[in-house]
Amino acid sequence: MRCTQYYPVIMTGDVAATSRFYQDHFRFQAAFEADWYVHLQSTDDEKVNLAILKGDHETIPEVGRGRVSGLLLNFEVEDVDAVYDQAKADGLPILLDIRDEAFGQRHFITSDPNGVLIDVIKPIPPSAEFLAQYAPDAVPV
Repeated sequence: MRCTQYYPVIMTGDVAATSRFYQDHFRFQAAFEADWYVHLQSTDDEKVNLAILKGDHETIPEVGRGRVSGLLLNFEVEDVDAVYDQAKADGLPILLDIRDEAFGQRHFITSDPNGVLIDVIKPIPPSAEFLAQYAPDAVPV
């Protein structure tokens, strides 16, 4: 299979509020908008996409209908401290305060209105212990 695009779809009961959240706080814009589905595209990179879908829509098999559960979205950014400061200023819940991790990340975790966890990350050099676990061409810098 040759994949031509990949993006997560968040199922929710409130499509409009969820869409607005990602537009207001994570620099997305609507590329397609209906009352049951919104396709969002990053204003910084057209290859970064996210979709919002009404959880009980008829296109979802009945067994899969509902709300999102057990999802963590990672956003790698150039300046995680600036995003963190803005998230705090915007009143977003800070579920994990900003910190450096030995495995090679500076990050913090917030959440969207559906409880989806959002991990905002800047890769940093890992400790010597974790460095050995990286493939040579995948080491964060």
